[in-house]
Amino acid sequence: MALLFNLILALLTIFVGLCFSESPTRVRLVGGAHRCEGRVEVKHNGQWGTVCDDGWDLIDVSVVCRELNCGAAKKTPSGASYHPPASEGQSVLIQGVECSGAEDMLAQCTLNYDVFDCSHAEDAGVQCENPDNPENVRLVEGLGRCQGRLEVFYQGQWSTVCKAGWNLQASKVVCRQLGCGRALLAHRCCNKNTQGKGPIWMSKMSCSGREANLQDCPFSPLESNCTHGEDTWMECEDPFELRLVGGDTTCSGRLEVLHKGSWGSVCDDSWGEKEDQVVCKQLGCGKSLFPSPKARQSFGPGTGRIWLDDVSCSGKEESLELCRHRLWGYHDCTHKEDVGVICSALPCEPAGNPVSDVSLKTKPPGEWVMEGNKLVLICSVANT
Repeated sequence: MALLFNLILALLTIFVGLCFSESPTRVRLVGGAHRCEGRVEVKHNGQWGTVCDDGWDLIDVSVVCRELNCGAAKKTPSGASYHPPASEGQSVLIQGVECSGAEDMLAQCTLNYDVFDCSHAEDAGVQCENPDNPENVRLVEGLGRCQGRLEVFYQGQWSTVCKAGWNLQASKVVCRQLGCGRALLAHRCCNKNTQGKGPIWMSKMSCSGREANLQDCPFSPLESNCTHGEDTWMECEDPFELRLVGGDTTCSGRLEVLHKGSWGSVCDDSWGEKEDQVVCKQLGCGKSLFPSPKARQSFGPGTGRIWLDDVSCSGKEESLELCRHRLWGYHDCTHKEDVGVICSALPCEPAGNPVSDVSLKTKPPGEWVMEGNKLVLICSVANT
């Protein structure tokens, strides 16, 4: 009888422990420039730990952004890039997150706690729009939004910034705030056609380079001896943007990248499945289906510049920007070698719409086939 009682007590203890074990209802972002950016950490059973980036994509990021009352999901950065890094005593708690995008919190997604081959070098990161700091700086009179005369919105109007004391650290803050690329050296402004005409508000900026907003830097509010001939003119590299064109959706097509304000193609020298995977991940388009050379060519050749050649990725990068490649514009290719990419997040042919080629009706669901010059994904085979 005592043995039975002890057995029941043990089972009740296990049951209560399971019922009251803490689900990861708390999420935080650590190390970012603002509260809506950083390494993802979740609290589980009283312990804060990180999330492995295996399978981590923009859909998962969007759920975290929603849970934290941030803006739209922007990027899936590496959590290992944020400082301070995760401590040695901190565990990777979750490996494998699957969200549909409709969830209000990460705890509602499918989470795998069986972590077996993930280190802090693979911590997941999040970057959302920051609703606390709406855009209050801009670059005007330049070529695109990442180059021009600097203006700051203050007391209901746009004002210029005196170049006195301006340095590269201040430029880094502006480039990051605008979502542009790397900061370049500022130039002296301006000719009479590009000078500002309103008030001059800021001067003698003293930024560390890590501020989220230019107005977080110490500065002198007014500089009486500054003229508009001394307005700050600065340049950032264009953000590394890419797109797929010529396909039926935004998740299939010829790969193009943006550089110096113009779109250009990528040569297929050294291109393989790992490079495909990085593109699909960056675009939030699922996984690569790594099509055949014939399928790749179905998107047609480009007509502009060939920007990249000999691209080499490990497959773990969050952006094609992090992969090795030749210098921009250097290649030995023609547009017949333009890269085409097909990702899994694509609509299928509607069930009940048989393809015209009888030989394709025997293809299994989920297979890509060529029907004439058109690429078709078979979801189901219609009865005939």
